[in-house]
Amino acid sequence: MAEEAKSSKWEGKTKAEIKGLKVEQVWPLLEDFCSFNKLVPQIEICDQIEGVYGQPGLIRHCGLRDPSRSTGADDSQMMWANEKLLVMDPIQRCFSYAVVDGNTGLKSYVATIKVFEMNGDDGKGCVIEWSFVCEPADGWTFDGLLSLIDSLLKTTAKNIEELCSA
Repeated sequence: MAEEAKSSKWEGKTKAEIKGLKVEQVWPLLEDFCSFNKLVPQIEICDQIEGVYGQPGLIRHCGLRDPSRSTGADDSQMMWANEKLLVMDPIQRCFSYAVVDGNTGLKSYVATIKVFEMNGDDGKGCVIEWSFVCEPADGWTFDGLLSLIDSLLKTTAKNIEELCSA
């Protein structure tokens, strides 16, 4: 990968397939913006702190333990971010949010999460796509950030499958 200039943006995208579930089953779990911690156990905190639930302008506070930033044998730093809901589109089944504060080192981070039908032979299933754009961040590499997001998305998809099959 070519070295990026300090002023360039990082743009990334990852996807996870969920076989056997329809978009209509998956979307209600994703659109609950302040319940991300129910889908991803690494997210210990996900609370509404400002705004109207489900409406653009809502701000949630999320906290994640990151073992890669461990300061001791059994200790890991809590990374946290306040995230502002920018768009919630139940017709297109997507939402966008921006990090507005936190200790993650992310600057100008905006993400979009979408769910859509899988284009497979059997037509059964859906895909969750998580895309983002941000400025290069101190303490991160692009690949490290993309890897974390991919891991969170894969965990989300697995937990949605388990919740919907229970």
